[in-house]
Amino acid sequence: MEGEIVFRVVLEVVGKPQEHVEKSIKEYISNIKKDKDYQIISEEFAEIKKHDEEGLWATFAELEIKTDKIQNIVGFCFNYMPSIVEVLEPAKMPFTSGDFSNFLNDLQARLHQIDLVAKQLRAENEFMKKNMGGLLKNYVTVLLSKGELTSPQLSGLTGLTKDKLEDFLDQMIDKGEIDLKEGKYSLKGK
Repeated sequence: MEGEIVFRVVLEVVGKPQEHVEKSIKEYISNIKKDKDYQIISEEFAEIKKHDEEGLWATFAELEIKTDKIQNIVGFCFNYMPSIVEVLEPAKMPFTSGDFSNFLNDLQARLHQIDLVAKQLRAENEFMKKNMGGLLKNYVTVLLSKGELTSPQLSGLTGLTKDKLEDFLDQMIDKGEIDLKEGKYSLKGK
């Protein structure tokens, strides 16, 4: 479908510090203004407010945007991640089967891109976990080669929280690599 399409969106930014959130929402809108597929008709910025006790700040902008293709709205959703999208004009959109097929194919292409990125990130995450586990095992082994240590002592030396470290140490015990006696960890056989 070709022609003038007007839609309304709400874009939100949450983060800290406050200055970063204020700057980010303005940069976000600036990037949309540079995108040749969209013409911003109106923009309204909300007042920035403290979001919670953790020091996060939140703001949003409401935009009315004009575009000439329905596919551009789908692209906008994937590229700018609005929290709300509302098509204002036209009230009815006649689709040909070709228009609808193009819409679905564009949607599928973008979903495949997201799936690929998710798979790449998952693989990188698994690689990092495996390598970090190996490094932690080596570090714990070196520390325990010098003598027995408690989990609070190991936590202080490794930088991991006591609970997370104890989960890891339990795995090393299960594999027969270390022992735990009277609250102290030691290398197996020492």
